[in-house]
Amino acid sequence: MPNSVPEPDFKRLQMAFAAHIRDPGKAPAPGGIEDRRMAIYRDLFYNNIESFLAGNFPVLHEITPEEKWHGIVRDFMVNHRCETPHFPEIAQEFLAYLSESRQAEADDYPFMLELAHYEWVELALGISDEDAELPSHDPNRDLLEGIPLVSPVAWNLTYSYPVHHISTEMIPEGPSPEPNHLVVYRDRLDKIHFLEINAVTQRLLELIKQNTQATGLEILQIIAGEMQHPDPDVVINAGAQLIQDLKARNIIIGARQ
Repeated sequence: MPNSVPEPDFKRLQMAFAAHIRDPGKAPAPGGIEDRRMAIYRDLFYNNIESFLAGNFPVLHEITPEEKWHGIVRDFMVNHRCETPHFPEIAQEFLAYLSESRQAEADDYPFMLELAHYEWVELALGISDEDAELPSHDPNRDLLEGIPLVSPVAWNLTYSYPVHHISTEMIPEGPSPEPNHLVVYRDRLDKIHFLEINAVTQRLLELIKQNTQATGLEILQIIAGEMQHPDPDVVINAGAQLIQDLKARNIIIGARQ
């Protein structure tokens, strides 16, 4: 077996430096460096990450007691290994930390992960380039006769908790009686919007996203059948107006060619 090669001194110094920055309470600072100088780096790294997370998860930050919030941020730095050096992607890493790395605590909000996901979506859609190359489509074609196309920067989401209403004044005691359906979307001016929808609209968008063959009318007929409505025309007429409203919001962007 080949002999192991000792790590260079500079690499050991770097690893000790990074370990101390992440967890100054447990990892000693490298020898030979004045603590006043180390404090600059400790504060700089922590404050940058904490400020970024507070800015991207403002509601979670606001409703979490200060001591607990800083404990979460420090635990994120200590126990989660980010796979990206890009600051805009740290929010996604924090989401991964909450869902995969964090050890739950007794006083954690049960909706913490759902709320963090909801807040992350705004950033994710803001920087998404999924609409850079769109399938061939006609924005002016009749959506009942054509095959509707949902914008790739319109996400329909479902949460157990009313994450869109959570604030310091509204902390839910438990999950909602019914699922909370939302569409988060980017409009033509690149602004992000949140739209609360019902189960029928959620099903409509789900069917359109899965579909490459059925027309808008055929999709509405499917929904009327699933609802077992005694008068399918009522569902179809209401659905036709709904499709036009979704088109006006840039959630539906036209009909496939």
